[in-house]
Amino acid sequence: MNDSSTCMNKALEQAAQALFLSSPNPRVGCVIVDSLGQIIGQGFTQQAGGPHAEVMALRDATAHGNDVRGATAYVTLEPCSHHGRTGPCCDALIAAGIGKVVGALTDPNPQVAGRGFDRLRAAGVEVEVGPGATESRELNIGFFSRMIRGTPWVRMKAASSLDGVTALHNGNSQWITSSEARMDGHAWRARACTILTGIGTVLADNPRLNARDVSTPRQPRIAVVDSKLDIPLDAHVLKAPSGCLIYTCSTKQAKIEQLQALGATIINMPNAHGKVDLAAMLRDLAQRGTNELHVEAGFKLNGSFIREGLVDEFLFYQAPKLLGTGAMGIANFGPLNELSEGLQLEFHDVARLGPDLRIVARVQGHDQF
Repeated sequence: MNDSSTCMNKALEQAAQALFLSSPNPRVGCVIVDSLGQIIGQGFTQQAGGPHAEVMALRDATAHGNDVRGATAYVTLEPCSHHGRTGPCCDALIAAGIGKVVGALTDPNPQVAGRGFDRLRAAGVEVEVGPGATESRELNIGFFSRMIRGTPWVRMKAASSLDGVTALHNGNSQWITSSEARMDGHAWRARACTILTGIGTVLADNPRLNARDVSTPRQPRIAVVDSKLDIPLDAHVLKAPSGCLIYTCSTKQAKIEQLQALGATIINMPNAHGKVDLAAMLRDLAQRGTNELHVEAGFKLNGSFIREGLVDEFLFYQAPKLLGTGAMGIANFGPLNELSEGLQLEFHDVARLGPDLRIVARVQGHDQF
């Protein structure tokens, strides 16, 4: 027999299986438990347009010949109540005869926002809210950010030596960190909706910015900050399977048409200084369904993001080596005159990956929304 805490943990395990899959929808898991506490159905949200966790769990129960009438459904997010690309999950649970729903959190989507729970209660289904809330929100921090703040959760990745060097004075940077660190970095790419870089990185490295060393059913979209539209027509990022967004200030029509012919989307978004308006860009990315934005850029663009207060979380990989002065650092940030002017971070997670360290550090207060 499984107790309530165990059942919600099982639902969270299901939700984690949607990590690389469900964007821009939230990562949701569901388990259905009978009166004896036995799991009789389970599932997680599929790719956008596919079935949600509740429907997958109901189908799983049916496929195994299990009767769900009067059973309890543990769901890591409030069942939806609106018609999107799929029907309302709360209606599916009601129609199946579920007797009780235990939900971790109210859905922050204004189209739901408590209506799913209300509809269940109105149909006579017992509803309990709260178990697993912290874990579910953490798994969906990007979705909550997009729904509440109107911007993605911005995660900036950098690989460096212990003294903060990301490239030598001659540009040599491959590889400062180990294969274990690089493989882990691809997993963080895979969970993002969009990977963003700057034109400097495109010109210097011509990266693909795809998720390779990890099994993933989808590739993130690519976004490039390119004020003057200097991107070469043979740049690898233009071949991204999920598309390439180019944010620019340029109105060079011939180049725009060439890039559009290659499938790129060109967004003109200048600020008062003739650069791309990064804050407006984040709002636009949210409108385009970006929950988590993974930034892999260079010294200049990283500095702009930090100076404008647009980074929520840093993903640092540090190798146990010193590479000295005269080399490239993580970001063009400073110089500062007072220690109090520094960006205050909180360690969220620290782990060993082979010989290296992975540090996830959050900007203080940025997850309080």
